[in-house]
Amino acid sequence: MAVKTINTEMLRKMFLAGAANLEAKKEYINELNVFPVPDGDTGTNMTLTIMSAAKEVSALENPDMVSMAKAISSGSLRGARGNSGVILSQLLRGFTKEIREYEEIDANILAKACERATATAYKAVMKPKEGTILTVAKGAAQKAAELAEATDDLEVFIPEVIKYAEEVLEQTPEMLPVLKEAGVVDSGGQGLIEVLRGAYDAFLGKEIDYSSIEAGQAPKMVKPDQQVEADIKFGYCTEFIIMTEKEFTEKDENEFKAYLESIGDSIVCVADDDVVKVHVHTNDPGLAIQKALTYGQLSRMKIDNMREEHHEKLIRDAEKVAAQQMKSAQEKKKKEPRKAVGFIAVSIGEGMNEIFRELGVDYIIEGGQTMNPSTDDMLTAIDNVNADHIFILPNNKNIILAANQAQSLTKDKDILVIPTKTVPQGITAVISYMPEADVDTNLESMKEAIKNVKTGQVTYAVRDTHIDDKEIHEGDIMGIGDQGILSVGQSVETAAKEMLEQMVDEDSELISLYYGQDVLPEDAEKFAASVEELYPDVDLDLHSGGQPIYYYVISVE
Repeated sequence: MAVKTINTEMLRKMFLAGAANLEAKKEYINELNVFPVPDGDTGTNMTLTIMSAAKEVSALENPDMVSMAKAISSGSLRGARGNSGVILSQLLRGFTKEIREYEEIDANILAKACERATATAYKAVMKPKEGTILTVAKGAAQKAAELAEATDDLEVFIPEVIKYAEEVLEQTPEMLPVLKEAGVVDSGGQGLIEVLRGAYDAFLGKEIDYSSIEAGQAPKMVKPDQQVEADIKFGYCTEFIIMTEKEFTEKDENEFKAYLESIGDSIVCVADDDVVKVHVHTNDPGLAIQKALTYGQLSRMKIDNMREEHHEKLIRDAEKVAAQQMKSAQEKKKKEPRKAVGFIAVSIGEGMNEIFRELGVDYIIEGGQTMNPSTDDMLTAIDNVNADHIFILPNNKNIILAANQAQSLTKDKDILVIPTKTVPQGITAVISYMPEADVDTNLESMKEAIKNVKTGQVTYAVRDTHIDDKEIHEGDIMGIGDQGILSVGQSVETAAKEMLEQMVDEDSELISLYYGQDVLPEDAEKFAASVEELYPDVDLDLHSGGQPIYYYVISVE
């Protein structure tokens, strides 16, 4: 019997299943990223975005279509991270705008919702590129419109839409040469497919694990003084499953438990047919694993350093206290008379942060490449800057859309986004600000100033790939410029100098070097001296940036 409509409860299950499937596949999607840099990858960004919405949806009791649509739209908008996350949030926003007026959804409504979703997402991107998540969404919408005229059976309609979207995804390498060169499909498009596949599984009535989506209260935290680190006698929490190759008898179970007790505590050993689940706290996980291998093959091995986790918790608790103190100071500041102009900057590393503070930036958002701030992070910053006009410096091309989205959601302040793609561009923008000029004049002058900044970043490759006609292997050092990879080598200094050769020209006046947390000050000073010898006619500034991931961030003006 044909299924012709989807009610609110079914749509809720489908959305949560789509989110759960995306979360389960996020690392696979991350691996599709073309650039082999350690960063806040597509799968992570899309997952954090949709999980923000999923938690709002799962918190609803007896929702109608309007309340659920609102939860999906607002949750994803506020949680959006990175370009892929912002585009996903816009797809969800457009989709929910279309469905919110209906109690049940049929094929025609689904087709219109897909079309509106695509139009909303394309509109949000200033220069849409084909061969991306947008193309996959557009393909799905076109197929949905075609099928809506041919069938009202959703059991036919939905899988055909997904099948065509998958075909479009397979074509993305032909649309974007950089994908073809790297031998991958578009990661954002793959993420969208995973959402659709998860939703279809729920439509078919498959059991979905929603354990990663919890709307309830956060788990109760134990205060540091209630834990005694010295009492952690066995430091490694070790878990695995034995897939037995012969019968695991009661005698085997007792002997294995006795062995585990001789090397640790907190033991769990549960046998079920040909599978044995094992948990033990021990100082030598290898001994437990070696003994287990005598019974069969192992899977789902997980080893955690509990002492390290305890240290990390103490740090987190200290950071929480500091955050509360900062919040109190910010609340006090918000009660002061509102000033005319304020600044928000996204930054990486304490050195970079301090430079922005010295330049008069009011609020620093910690983030950048390794973790893209969400739209909600931007809105929090806006709320804490007590000014009529607020300039936002995203300082990363993957954060600009989230800043623009926060701008559109703010009604009581004038938000101006300077499209800075790097921290050096952000620093130049702030330096270019003229207090005596009006806001519009400053907006144009700051945008003009950042055009004169070339930025290069030196980091390491996290995977093998081929890009920009360069063969790159895991562990290689890369110099990445504004338009792509400029150098690949085995040493940080060599790769940085090769990159600089392509950045410095006869018009260059200033080189700024920001060294990261993994570079010793004396090594940075030696490197700076060697750069001065290479370019004696160009001024050079050396700063401690303190940034993670990047050995050097270098700007040329």
